[in-house]
Amino acid sequence: MTSTIDLHLHSTVSDGTDSPEELAEKVCRSGIRIFSLSDHDAVDGAERVRETLARLGAAAQGIRFINGVEFSCRDNEGKYHILGYGYDEGNSEVRKLADVAHRIRIGKLEARMDILQSQFDIELSEEEKENLRSEYNPGKPHLGRMLVKKGYAPDIQTAIATYMDPFRVRSLWISPEEAVTAIKDSGGIPVLAHGVFGSGQELLDREELEGRITRFQKEGLEGLECWYERYTPEQQAMMIELSRKYGLCATAGSDYHGKNKTVVLGDNHFEEGCEGSELLEAFLEKVN
Repeated sequence: MTSTIDLHLHSTVSDGTDSPEELAEKVCRSGIRIFSLSDHDAVDGAERVRETLARLGAAAQGIRFINGVEFSCRDNEGKYHILGYGYDEGNSEVRKLADVAHRIRIGKLEARMDILQSQFDIELSEEEKENLRSEYNPGKPHLGRMLVKKGYAPDIQTAIATYMDPFRVRSLWISPEEAVTAIKDSGGIPVLAHGVFGSGQELLDREELEGRITRFQKEGLEGLECWYERYTPEQQAMMIELSRKYGLCATAGSDYHGKNKTVVLGDNHFEEGCEGSELLEAFLEKVN
């Protein structure tokens, strides 16, 4: 069942396959009434979404757009994704941190291209390298797509698993505390993304998850992603319980990436009036 709210969507500004314009058009046809573009480490798609909604006119009437971002974070204890909503889109700390993240991503891209050559004797042409560098925020899916195109893998997931995941790329990183602080300092609401799954690949136990929540709440964390496409009913119930326990609001997101994932737009298990819905309503009242 498709929800009427989806606060976790990705476009071509990060690692999705729909442009911000295409995504806004799909939202208008989907029945979703409230949505957010939360690209990885990037904020440049929000204005394009707003322009598209204005162009669509009556077709977009009654639809609420909330600007978002999803920072990929790391420290010596693990990896994390921090969502930010309703921040100042001008010369803000969020935008400054996104610029830092972009430079980090470019450095990791260069390292991965070096690994392809040194470990697999795969050398990309200068034109191919420049095409990758010109992406807003090039990540594993961008490089994987090129490897599929060149015939080195049958699909993006296999390309990533074969040519990237086995090799650790040394780089700088953004800490979760930096992300939470930047979002708060920009007038936004920081939210821990897909809590039980960490940065997306792990499966955390309750003790470790609560440790993260209490740690980040000291820096200003205000919400948890309580409805998410991959949650089991038990995991969803736990996230709602933890949101209440720590006095946090809640969000709902599908983590839609277009063709890069099998996730359906709006698929996050949230239904109006369901258990815990008042926590999401609190978020909607609070966000700018």
